Amino acid sequence: MNLRNIAIIAHVDHGKTTLVDQLFRQSGTFRDNQRVEERAMDSNDLEKERGITILAKPTSIEWEGTRINIVDTPGHADFGGEVERILSMVDGVILLVDSSEGAMPQTKFVTGKALALGLRPIVVVNKVDRPDQRIQEVLDEVFDLFVSLDANDEQLDFPVLYASGRNGYASDDPERREGTLTPMFQKIVDHVPPPALDVDAPFTFLVTLLDRDNFLGRVLTGRVNSGTVKVNQPIHALDMDGKVVETGRASKIMTFQGLERVPTDEAKAGDIISLAGLTVATVSNTIADTTVTEAIQAQPIDPPTLSMRFAVNDSPMAGREGSKVTSRMIRDRLFREAESNVAIKVTESSDRDSYEVAGRGELQLGVLIETMRREGFELGISRPRVLFREDENGKRTEPYETVIIDVDEEYSGTVVEKMNLRKAEMTDMRPSGGGKTRITFSAPSRGMIGYHGEFLSDTRGTGIMNRLFEKYGPHKGAIEGRKNGVLISNGAGEAQGYALGPLEARGILFVGHGEALYEGMIIGENAKTEDLEVNPMKAKQLTNFRASGGKDDAIRLTPPKKMTLEQAIAYIDDDEMVEVTPKTIRLRKRFLDSNERKRNKRSAEAA
Repeated sequence: MNLRNIAIIAHVDHGKTTLVDQLFRQSGTFRDNQRVEERAMDSNDLEKERGITILAKPTSIEWEGTRINIVDTPGHADFGGEVERILSMVDGVILLVDSSEGAMPQTKFVTGKALALGLRPIVVVNKVDRPDQRIQEVLDEVFDLFVSLDANDEQLDFPVLYASGRNGYASDDPERREGTLTPMFQKIVDHVPPPALDVDAPFTFLVTLLDRDNFLGRVLTGRVNSGTVKVNQPIHALDMDGKVVETGRASKIMTFQGLERVPTDEAKAGDIISLAGLTVATVSNTIADTTVTEAIQAQPIDPPTLSMRFAVNDSPMAGREGSKVTSRMIRDRLFREAESNVAIKVTESSDRDSYEVAGRGELQLGVLIETMRREGFELGISRPRVLFREDENGKRTEPYETVIIDVDEEYSGTVVEKMNLRKAEMTDMRPSGGGKTRITFSAPSRGMIGYHGEFLSDTRGTGIMNRLFEKYGPHKGAIEGRKNGVLISNGAGEAQGYALGPLEARGILFVGHGEALYEGMIIGENAKTEDLEVNPMKAKQLTNFRASGGKDDAIRLTPPKKMTLEQAIAYIDDDEMVEVTPKTIRLRKRFLDSNERKRNKRSAEAA
């Protein structure tokens, strides 16, 4: 059978997963009466809730005698580690761009990786039926992007299709608004070369994805680089230096068919397969015939730029809601994550009760924390901090990001002012159609931590912000943090409406009547700059005296502000933590005792 291996790459929300749905339907992968969820490739609960792809996943369809292996990739820059690895599995890419938004930062990041590997892209302008489409300008932007990424002449001569993934048509004609995806299938077969690999050489296979199965154990996914592998064949795993990690047998070989993994007896060079039978081998290891001694070179992965401290939950309410609370359980889970996700690095602290987890961004680490809390973990999470480096002259450098913001013109002044406070430099500003302005900044990552919520408030929820790691540059000095202090509970007990009523005048409350509190827990934001300790548990004294009016004034509380996990992580300051349990997210001071907080503050000021 003819074989083609392709990856679909695009910015978040440009329609990759929806397009794959239609490719499934029109290739006959699903039966006509088969009930399939929308965005079938987003199988993970968090992916369904957030409407974004988090994990790269291979799938396979057949079209007129050609087998097409497709890898659906995440569109968010924080999950770029997934994309970098899987590009080594494919021979071509479909670059999907929105007909209105055009080439966005993540498009640039992944396309640069694909062009560097020599892959020839097929450009698909998606959502051509949008009323604000600007097809020709978008194509010009893509061409300029390719030139800026040093594409060769062959790559610059890319074929173009105009499509609507939701409505299931593609065409060479930008004016066409009906039809099927047959032109796309044909373009893949004509333009993407079949794998040029040696079937007669000894078997080699580079692991690019790792997951676990309750019955099969460790399942390794990747592309067969050379030779043939059969069930029960003796194999061994080599690390990057060619040292043998372990020896075993290929107990199960599976290929992809639609949304399922299907067992097969053998696989040849070029096939994307999943393999079970080894217990130690991991991502970037080479699985090979026992005669092979040389490892396949894995694609280098960009380093993490941000880290958080994951600690054992030591609050007075620890262990009430979660089933996994010990440092050993947290350690095992984090190291397991680092094994399968090469963009995450875990280091153990000297006290062995906390772990420094480094990743690509707040969203990536936020997804890891959310996954862990759903598994029953309780954690204490610190404020994110950027990872500094030193240049060759011994000067401190920090990570910078390219920030592209689309806002209504009336809010552009506010956004520029706020970004200047965060030491960002504006590099471009131009109208992007529909009364919107596109502003591009080069900003230190440190200044962007916690800005997203404020940005949405400033733009009344209409602004769109996209960020991408740019470089390590000169340290920008002190950046102003959160302006407001917080309201801190001075004891343990239940929050009382009688006490919360007067506290509303002090600021915004995060807790409501009847909620369990403890000393050192943050219950709200102070309207002033300093922290304030308050008593939210004071109840009304019951006496025999009646109120003068015949009835007491009813207390009407404003509903408390409830933060999501990402908002809480972005909100806290350096001396604060987020307590994460399967049911609750609480904000707290790192040191719960007020005297200990004062001592710590004095010693920090003295230092």
